[in-house]
Amino acid sequence: MEVRHLELLRDLRDRGTLAAVAEASFRTPSALSQQLKTAERELGVALVEPYSRWLRLTWAGQILADGADDVLTAVARVQGRLDAGRGAPAGTVKIGTLPSAGAALMPGLFTRLADTLIDVVLDDFDLAEADYAARTADADLVIAHSLSADVPVGAHGLVSRVVLREPIDVAVPSRHRLASRDAVGPADVCHEPWVAVPPGYPFGTIHESIEAASGVPLNRIARVRDNRLVESLVEAGHGVGLLPRFSTPSSAGLVLLPLTGVRATRSIVALARRDRAQRRAVSAVVDLLAEVGAALEERVRPARTSAAPTRTS
Repeated sequence: MEVRHLELLRDLRDRGTLAAVAEASFRTPSALSQQLKTAERELGVALVEPYSRWLRLTWAGQILADGADDVLTAVARVQGRLDAGRGAPAGTVKIGTLPSAGAALMPGLFTRLADTLIDVVLDDFDLAEADYAARTADADLVIAHSLSADVPVGAHGLVSRVVLREPIDVAVPSRHRLASRDAVGPADVCHEPWVAVPPGYPFGTIHESIEAASGVPLNRIARVRDNRLVESLVEAGHGVGLLPRFSTPSSAGLVLLPLTGVRATRSIVALARRDRAQRRAVSAVVDLLAEVGAALEERVRPARTSAAPTRTS
């Protein structure tokens, strides 16, 4: 039983097709097919079978794919102990992050990594909460978020660590009738036009909580993913929106107001496969992310924030 065979079966389980595995690993489907045949010959059991136009794992293939997590984690743990004897953590860590969390965390992380032997390859993507876990197949760490729990939907089989808890504020135009308030509740904002998010995106749970608390269905004039677009629509006076406190740049055109009466804090979480989490460089980066997050949380802001020099961008 070879580790590379287990990795292939796990990838096939997670990605669904040989073509998807080939694309992710920069190999050809024919090369992967040959590797599967070699594994079947050495193990003496069929690992895949035809299904529609594709291949699927047999019962034996599924057992090995599921067992791959344990085996690869054990191998990575031993490798981590070996690396510990070589000195400081070193190597490349691939990080995928949602943009707003990246804006809050990455500057501090890169500063702390400046004098280390760790390099970072960074990617950004904005996804529905349930889709972040799947991205751990392509990255050593995925920075995800959740408004309802400390482990995002679909990530319970992964190693996870909360690195930051960030308040989500109500953004209103600077000339709005509520702009002078210290905070707002559901009854204050339920009748406003809202720049909202697509279904399945974490901020949507706050919109739903406002509706439940006020008994008023919100008027969602737009559903957009990008926070910069939310900012521009709010600044132009088209509605109010939700924006993260630590990563929203200061602006003379809008004011951020704390939202009371409903849960309005997101958990920003570092996710990793169990084997990758054992790498010393990966665990070191997670520790640094938590350090950056703690520093952000300690920088207490005024209850009402606008274009002020104390604002963190």
